[in-house]
Amino acid sequence: QVQLVESGGGLVQAGGSLRLSCAASGRTFMIYAWGWFRQAPGKEREFVAAESWSGGSTYYADSVKGRFTFSRDNAKNTVYLQMNSLKPEDTAVYFCNAGKRPMSGRYYLPEAYDYWGQGTQVTVSS
Repeated sequence: QVQLVESGGGLVQAGGSLRLSCAASGRTFMIYAWGWFRQAPGKEREFVAAESWSGGSTYYADSVKGRFTFSRDNAKNTVYLQMNSLKPEDTAVYFCNAGKRPMSGRYYLPEAYDYWGQGTQVTVSS
């Protein structure tokens, strides 16, 4: 199994930045794809970003493209989500997730991933 622990959330003013971290432990060799999703109160969980294990393919939701950046430190089994120019509509609980199957065209769907972190709250004030 794989365990994922997110950190780095918090309260920030609009226009500010945060960097989320997701540390993986356990059978990390099983991970073939990484993803970030978010869920705002009263809304469904939505795709934010995803990257293949090799790093050769990275995808972003249109709403965050140009503002958010996915990165990783393979030696630490940690992935990051750098969030710049934050907006109030970015307020949500952010989840890190990992998949044990190669990334497919379904990378934007929650069911494409097998492991989830507990989430970290991001609040952007106007």
